[in-house]
Amino acid sequence: MAVPRKKVSRSKRDMRRAHDRLMTVNLVECSNCGEQKLPHHVCEACGHYNDRAVITESTADNEAA
Repeated sequence: MAVPRKKVSRSKRDMRRAHDRLMTVNLVECSNCGEQKLPHHVCEACGHYNDRAVITESTADNEAA
């Protein structure tokens, strides 16, 4: 049966765990309404993307119902 020869040092263990952290969410300001949104996504507040209306208010009302 395979057993470790020596205990893994704290340094090696922590280097292995270097990527196991929570990442912060990168938010940008919507150019139309100023709300915080994910980059390269349609703004949920106003429905704009890349300075044009992608989702109209009537479409948003139908999706909510």
